[in-house]
Amino acid sequence: MASSENVLEWPQKDKRRFLHAVYRVGDLDRTIKFYTECFGMKLLRKRDVPEEKYANAFLGFGPEDTNFAVELTYNYGVDKYDIGTGFGHFAIATEDITKLVETVRASGGKVAREPGPVKGGTTVIAFVDDPDGYKFEIIQRGPTPEPLCQVMLRVGDLERSIQFYQKACGMKLLRKKDVPDYKYTIAMMGYADEHETTVLELTYNYGVTEYTKGNAYAQVAISTEDVYKSAEVVDIVTKELGGKITRQPGPIPGLNTKITSFLDPDGWKTAWFCIAIDQTNFRFGISM
Repeated sequence: MASSENVLEWPQKDKRRFLHAVYRVGDLDRTIKFYTECFGMKLLRKRDVPEEKYANAFLGFGPEDTNFAVELTYNYGVDKYDIGTGFGHFAIATEDITKLVETVRASGGKVAREPGPVKGGTTVIAFVDDPDGYKFEIIQRGPTPEPLCQVMLRVGDLERSIQFYQKACGMKLLRKKDVPDYKYTIAMMGYADEHETTVLELTYNYGVTEYTKGNAYAQVAISTEDVYKSAEVVDIVTKELGGKITRQPGPIPGLNTKITSFLDPDGWKTAWFCIAIDQTNFRFGISM
């Protein structure tokens, strides 16, 4: 039996990256149209699973084997979801924020915040809402290999969350910023520079320790070379910092892929995927 110290070294040896974020929408074709026409995303794949009464679609700015994607899930007959107060936003980096915002406006989309400097900073941002009410932060930024650049979640104890994602997921604390004038602190967590890849933005609002999760946002998925070792690490860390494993590591029936999933101390769900790379057209998707 390996010692806890040895087990906890695994995240630093593993090869990991953010794969996709999963969330539920009320009209799949409507959202696909909005994302492709307004944001410039590509529809990477779409499938219908009538026997399980759901359909899903993957969209992004590049191939799934190199880029982050959003997995939209439509459950038959459900046209509305509660986003809750804990989920914050996704973010898209663009070289022309004004053009993107005007494209959204011209398509009938809601512009929740006009382009301008971020509170307490100089970065130019805007906010728009998609048809289901999910917020997208639009960030003025130079050329980047990953325009779909952030998933923001609110947490009740920022230091605890930073430790959790460092220890359990092997993420690096890329940046931390306290903005006392507006009573919030953020921490950017990820596996590479935030201008080059997708990062997890954790936000702590002064004095707020709990948020509602709703039933709209589901999870973020991360790659791993070994779901069993990754789950062992998470099991140790949850005993120290909170959270729990929700799906024990193992194969997905009928697919050459292994998975495990867990909740962080605030109840946000993450899934590890170990994906076979020897199948020419292999793709995965999980009913949500």
